[in-house]
Amino acid sequence: MMRRPRGRPAAPGRPAAPGRLAGALVAGALVAGCGSPGAGPGTGAGTPAAVAVPAAACQALVASGSAGAGAAAAAPSGPTVAQSGPAAARSRPAPLPDIRLPCLGGVGTVHLGQLRGPAVVNLWASWCRPCRDELPVLQQYAQQAAGKVSVVGVNTEDGSAGRDAIVADLGLAFPILVDERAVLRTRLGRVALPVTVFVDADGRMAYVHNDVVPDLTDLHRLARQHLGVAAG
Repeated sequence: MMRRPRGRPAAPGRPAAPGRLAGALVAGALVAGCGSPGAGPGTGAGTPAAVAVPAAACQALVASGSAGAGAAAAAPSGPTVAQSGPAAARSRPAPLPDIRLPCLGGVGTVHLGQLRGPAVVNLWASWCRPCRDELPVLQQYAQQAAGKVSVVGVNTEDGSAGRDAIVADLGLAFPILVDERAVLRTRLGRVALPVTVFVDADGRMAYVHNDVVPDLTDLHRLARQHLGVAAG
């Protein structure tokens, strides 16, 4: 993983295809991953076709009222026992931040506070090399987990050219939201990318993974561990 120094412009040209994970480490970094790019200009050249598929997927998410894969699941039968007190409060995950983010392609706005899981929300940017290496894993998982786990990308503090080029180059088809001011990352209290949030059926953050998910096997393992879903 690597971290871009603040203020350094992004390298010109079209982003490279995903390859080996960059191994550079930043001494004294408190959080692994890519730091903020400063102005976040992005790279590459985008076209309308670059965002057509994720825009359609995001439009479906908007139409469903930001409901995730588990929103239509039947409620459990029989009596339930509600826990209360300090111990229950500590054990209950926090909800997703209650913010609204526009869809890539301008097809609507998603209210994250209404998103229900099981879902995997991934924060990424075109200037973050580890993110580019990880995105094909997210795309594979989205295909394998369709109907069981929703995958939602959040393009963070990025430029449209680099963002659209990455979407086109990698063939991303899951919904992608745009967070130009890194509001979600800030609300999560994270400094570096990538960040992957595992959201349970109640819209709460079961786990926040602030590192690269290296392969599909690892992503399946994390989803089973934190969401209780075996999707492949």
